[in-house]
Amino acid sequence: MDLTLLWKTVLIGVVEGLTEFLPVSSTGHIILAEEVLGFQGPPGKVFEIVIQLGAILAVCFLYRQKILATAQGVLRREPVSLRFAAAIIVAFLPAAVIGVIAHKYIKSVLFNPTVVAVALIVGGIAILIIERYAQRPRIKSLDEVDLKTAFYVGLCQCLAMIPGVSRAGSTIMGARVFRVDRATAAEFSFFLAMPTMAAAFAHSLMELRHQISTDRTMELVIGFVMAFVASLVVVKPFMAVVRRRGFAPFAWYRILAGVALLVAVAGGWLR
Repeated sequence: MDLTLLWKTVLIGVVEGLTEFLPVSSTGHIILAEEVLGFQGPPGKVFEIVIQLGAILAVCFLYRQKILATAQGVLRREPVSLRFAAAIIVAFLPAAVIGVIAHKYIKSVLFNPTVVAVALIVGGIAILIIERYAQRPRIKSLDEVDLKTAFYVGLCQCLAMIPGVSRAGSTIMGARVFRVDRATAAEFSFFLAMPTMAAAFAHSLMELRHQISTDRTMELVIGFVMAFVASLVVVKPFMAVVRRRGFAPFAWYRILAGVALLVAVAGGWLR
């Protein structure tokens, strides 16, 4: 692997890890980063699904104690653990069903810089509005999330199929609308990401398994490791910002980034 390809691979992996769990759209950032860098990874979307796996495993590692406690509680039929596990499953189902139906169409039509830019701006404005008018939270811990709220959050997650919307952003803001406090909304989004992204990874892997070759394994390994490390690094600082300042900083970032992208597209710098 030459040095140019090496640093591009490292950068794309870092971008995935840093943005996957923030309300700024990792898919949008990956599309734009690959466009700007002229990055041609392994065939199809193999590279993207492998680095997503790195991000998934990072958040699983960070929340391993809660995952283990929930699994043990489910086996012991503890009501709190059963309710939390059921909430994650219920929240996961809408995206699982709609994703199977609409994913290919969305990928073929909406994956371009203009759509990403508009979605970033609209999403940023939505975050500012929700932060301004959100009602007093009634749910302040993961174990308090009820099935009805979980289902509504799951419906909101479906919006993230549009590149630039952000899976984290749609689920966190959906939870905020239904009166979940900021920190719990973010953490519920992390846990919902686990089955959602794992299912997307498994589905993509089945579709692209024949395109995986050993000659570009090093790119996959580097991208995976960088996404894993970047996600480990970003989650705790993100939670600290959320607790102190809310989600407004990410909203303004989205708006500024979206405007810059529209300017770049209009100027012919991006296709």
